[in-house]
Amino acid sequence: MAFFKRSSNQKEDENNLSKYAYYSGLGFQMIAIIGVFTFIGYKIDQNMDNQKPVFTAILSLLGVCVSLYSVIKSVKKQ
Repeated sequence: MAFFKRSSNQKEDENNLSKYAYYSGLGFQMIAIIGVFTFIGYKIDQNMDNQKPVFTAILSLLGVCVSLYSVIKSVKKQ
């Protein structure tokens, strides 16, 4: 049965890989949130025939704020 025992180094590697996957997921979550907010702003500007993309700029900045809040909240929880 000693053959199936995991060494502490293997457990550390798995833990590090798990953390890496978690934080990589947070990055993709940030991209998705910012993208959705920017897309909504773009569609609003497109429907209102705005010459300047005001809603795109505002909602993309709001998306950055929301994604940062989400990441900070997730990191504090972990």
